Amino acid sequence: MKITVQVKLLPASAHDAGALAATLRACNRAANAASQVAFAKDLKRRNVLQEAVYHRIKADFDLGAQAAVRTVKKVCDAYATFKANLRAGNYGLEGSKRRMKAESKPIRFRETSAQPFDDRMLTWNLGTKTVSVWTVAGRLKGIPFDCSPEAMRLLAQRKGESDLVMRDGMFFLIATIDIPEPEVSEPDGFLGVDLGIMNIATTSDGQTMSSRQVNRYRQRKRDLRGKLQKKRTKSAARVLKRQRRKEARYATQRNHIIAKKLVHTAERTSRGIGLEDLTGIRQRVTARKDQRARLHSWAFAQLGAFVEYKAKRAGVAVVHVDPRNTSRQCSECWHTHRSNRVDQARFACRSCGIVLHADHNGSRNIAHRADAAWQRGAVNRPRTP
Repeated sequence: MKITVQVKLLPASAHDAGALAATLRACNRAANAASQVAFAKDLKRRNVLQEAVYHRIKADFDLGAQAAVRTVKKVCDAYATFKANLRAGNYGLEGSKRRMKAESKPIRFRETSAQPFDDRMLTWNLGTKTVSVWTVAGRLKGIPFDCSPEAMRLLAQRKGESDLVMRDGMFFLIATIDIPEPEVSEPDGFLGVDLGIMNIATTSDGQTMSSRQVNRYRQRKRDLRGKLQKKRTKSAARVLKRQRRKEARYATQRNHIIAKKLVHTAERTSRGIGLEDLTGIRQRVTARKDQRARLHSWAFAQLGAFVEYKAKRAGVAVVHVDPRNTSRQCSECWHTHRSNRVDQARFACRSCGIVLHADHNGSRNIAHRADAAWQRGAVNRPRTP
């Protein structure tokens, strides 16, 4: 399985930081030039595009040979991803206004977009925690980096490319690590997890991870942004810039904590994890005006991804189930009716009379469906040794 490791570069001087920033700008301007050629002449394959633009972008943007090759590959990969998104319907149906707009122009790269560096352009020295990296101002040697002990252990297994990223004036290297994937153990039942807006996650054991803290934090940030935007001063703009991404980082940290708890509980009790398949939920669900911000800032996909990759590392099975009627079906007698859901928090079965918290009832239904899917063999079974 592949996991990513992020380290922070600590350039010792303004010259080094300026050289890294200039390198990103040059590579992304070259990528935009190559993208225009790829779009105009329909050259989306790496070999033919490289033949058409290699000498031009190398000369015009002062790139080295390997940097030009990596830039061309980045453009081709971007078009391959765009094509896959079109096939998946992520830009709407064929002929829709949104899809036609996306298909009518070449892909563009921001000046601070990530740039891949291979081992010819970037050398890691884990013993001294430094890197040597090619830039348009020459090769910079001995740039220190900082990361956690766990990241250092994983970097020892690193092979291939690493991406240089610039965020808010800081530089990061993101390396992809291939680690062996443990065998998935045969689960003794499933831990159902109901994902929601009021409660981020509720398990079939009755444990609830409330979203009150996250929602209050987001509301404070929205109020602060509104006040600063009304001021329209330079100092307010500086504060807004400092506040960027803080909310996203906070939500990401909370999702990591919740995912770790869920996987640890499943691993400790020898169970798998059942999750709802929430693909396309934002298109299916409507919300009142005062709830739209909560719905569209709900990072359920990120939480699901965190649970999946942490479960893979622990050898815990994960099964996605159809979420339809999980909130209306009784987890005891299977009676399904919309009137069973009394309100947002309470479930009362009109058939057997059981009363449960609505999210707890839904998570129990998810656990039952995941177990049934596993028994039917409708999901990938563990590999036999």
